[in-house]
Amino acid sequence: MGPRNLNDTPVVLTMLIANGLGFVAYLLLGPAMVVGFGLWPLGTEGLNARLGGGGIPGFEIWQLLTYGFLHGGMLHLFVNMFALWIFGTALERFWGSRPFLVYYLVCLVGAGLIQLIVATMAADSGSIYPTIGASGAVFGILLGFAMMFPNQQLMLLFPPIPIKAKYFVILYGAFELYAGVTGSMSGVAHFAHLGGMAFGLLMIIYWRGQLPIKPRRRLMR
Repeated sequence: MGPRNLNDTPVVLTMLIANGLGFVAYLLLGPAMVVGFGLWPLGTEGLNARLGGGGIPGFEIWQLLTYGFLHGGMLHLFVNMFALWIFGTALERFWGSRPFLVYYLVCLVGAGLIQLIVATMAADSGSIYPTIGASGAVFGILLGFAMMFPNQQLMLLFPPIPIKAKYFVILYGAFELYAGVTGSMSGVAHFAHLGGMAFGLLMIIYWRGQLPIKPRRRLMR
């Protein structure tokens, strides 16, 4: 795939910087960043009154974008940004910067919409929590990479064996679905990850002209 030089992938570079600045702001301002810019469930004002609580933020439309630039810890940030660098640079060079930016934002907002539904359902039973992180968009990038470079060999860390990108994404998606349905690994937004992949798939199918609504020009075969 060639060297991953960020000079010719300005969108990836911008996203890395923006997420880094978001993390610094979180370190400086603390929970105030999550209160204002994390993704909160729908209808929390009514839940506050019903549960006798107070001070729980409500959903705002901008949160569908801003939640993806906040991370709760250095490991969370590093894993997402490392994947963005490794796989995003290949996609941005393959598609071009403008289509890649559109794809990234569609995956990010799409993942947020799915997570908003899941979190709102959880809030109805009294479990109210915000969602932060770029993981949904990153999972969309993983899906896009596997579809554009299906036979590219990846090296797993555990176990250290090679695997083709298409099989890696299939297995990872299956694991996320299992974890989301069973509720294992609590605190991880599994359905946001799946939402990012689902919206990424829809975007690629749209670009290929395989949906009833056709693009002005096809970007992929």
